[in-house]
Amino acid sequence: MRERSVTVEQLIIDKLDLWTSATTHKATSGRGRNGKLELTGLKKLRELILELAVRGKLVPQDPNDEPASVLLEKIAAEKARLVKEGKIKKPKVLPEIAEDEKPFELPEGWEWAYLENIGRDWGQKTPNKPFSYIDVASIDNAKGLISSPTVLSSEEAPSRARKLVQEGTLIYSTVRPYLQNIAVVDIVIDPEPIASTAFAIIYPLGNMPPRYFLHYLRSPTFVNYVESVQTGIAYPAINDKQFFSGLAPIPPLAEQQRIVEKVDELMGLCDRIENHTLDHLAAHETLVDTLLDTLTQAESAAELADNWGRLADHFDTLFTTEQSIDRLKQTILQLAVMGRLVPQDPTDEPASVLLEKIAAEKARLVKEGKIKKPKVLDAIGEDEKPFEVPDGWLWERIGTFALVGTGATPARDRPDYYVPEEIAWVTSGETSQEAVFSTKEKISRKAVEETNVTVYPPGTLIVAMYRQGKTRGQITELKIHAGTNQACAAIQLVDESLHHKDYIKLFFQKSYEELREHAAGGAQPNLNVGKISHTPVSLPPLAEQHRIVQKVDALMALCDQLKARLAQADDTRRHLAEAVVDQAIQ
Repeated sequence: MRERSVTVEQLIIDKLDLWTSATTHKATSGRGRNGKLELTGLKKLRELILELAVRGKLVPQDPNDEPASVLLEKIAAEKARLVKEGKIKKPKVLPEIAEDEKPFELPEGWEWAYLENIGRDWGQKTPNKPFSYIDVASIDNAKGLISSPTVLSSEEAPSRARKLVQEGTLIYSTVRPYLQNIAVVDIVIDPEPIASTAFAIIYPLGNMPPRYFLHYLRSPTFVNYVESVQTGIAYPAINDKQFFSGLAPIPPLAEQQRIVEKVDELMGLCDRIENHTLDHLAAHETLVDTLLDTLTQAESAAELADNWGRLADHFDTLFTTEQSIDRLKQTILQLAVMGRLVPQDPTDEPASVLLEKIAAEKARLVKEGKIKKPKVLDAIGEDEKPFEVPDGWLWERIGTFALVGTGATPARDRPDYYVPEEIAWVTSGETSQEAVFSTKEKISRKAVEETNVTVYPPGTLIVAMYRQGKTRGQITELKIHAGTNQACAAIQLVDESLHHKDYIKLFFQKSYEELREHAAGGAQPNLNVGKISHTPVSLPPLAEQHRIVQKVDALMALCDQLKARLAQADDTRRHLAEAVVDQAIQ
């Protein structure tokens, strides 16, 4: 039996590359340790350690250990004494555990038991003096300990502050259990600790170590049980009855302690591996950023070529994560709008001529009454120009060569504004799409006639001005006639050339972060039509815009292919990690 613990440690070493390379990309934004990357391999390894532990496959059994059946008899006797002394309520009699209810076969000397039967609680009270309040915010769920309970007066006590705890008590959050807010009260807390009713409370009897049950409650076996009985979608939860009706594998007391020591040792090893992996990823990210920055900071074509050559020599080792490929995409866009992605052609008609033609066209539209006379925008100051542009280029505000408008939301209490569904209507959330071919909502023609909704033609660029998360600053393109709500800015380019529209779109994609920084407001910073109109754009000659768009499209396609291969490799590694775990548990 002793070979089992060696096998697990050897499994960690033999499959180290798998544990550290199997990753999952999360939806949240960010970088570094709080970023998009989850180390799926290490997550699976931790689950494997816990599952082997509670199945009796992590440490050796000792035939001299007093069997768990004797331990459970002692606990039953102790609970009967506590009931007789009035210290706990008489527990409910639970049915005998049927063979088909047992999740797996246990080693000799182990027993299955209901959580109800392995411990006690400490009762409840309404605080009548200062107390230490333990809620979810008090849990350090990484360590499984109480970090910083809040001291409150009885007058400040929340209505949920009711459950008494003491040193050695295990608490389990029954609300959103997937967050695994589970902890052991491992110290004497003063003043008196009282926990929220959102916790199930259990104090293991028979001198059983609470950390054994902490590890079990985090194991895939118990997680699967909770998922089978929980209710709710946005805020799934279980109740105390469901918690205490859960089964737990009970090893002999001495083996419980050996399991706790081994699990803590292996989890510490996983923590060190994780820190090393994250440090490596952070260093890789810094290296990628540094080398890509040399491209945008190059002061000459020769320097740019040298820097690109240095990066190209190590392409396969640099662009190995989704984030590094996204960073490469952003650099491509940056080089494009700086005039460094394609060569300039001195025979190109300069951007100044394009602007003259646009000014003449706007004057004609004003004269014909098709548009209002636009406001004259302030000249772009030197401090607004983040870089110098090549000969033939100009810095100009988007409002000078485009019409920028917005939309409105027809009154929701007017059904006739939404039925019949005749005209597509874009919301800011739909700007996450590359292009809009259809919308979730539609409005009636009457809504357009009686409200401030404007119907924009295909080719109009739509920028999200409101909303938190990733939405604000996103840009998409209408492929249909559609109105928008007031959270969107609509950019209609006076010059309707396809490549001109595509260049402006990629400029806004490049400027996503800068645009978000220009948003104003407190809790919900927003953009507005004026800020969009005043956005400075580096404008190339029309012919060069065409070349830039073609080059960007080609390079983005290559990046997407690289990302697809990377995703496939990640998927393979995740499946392999799961297969290794499944095989080890058998």
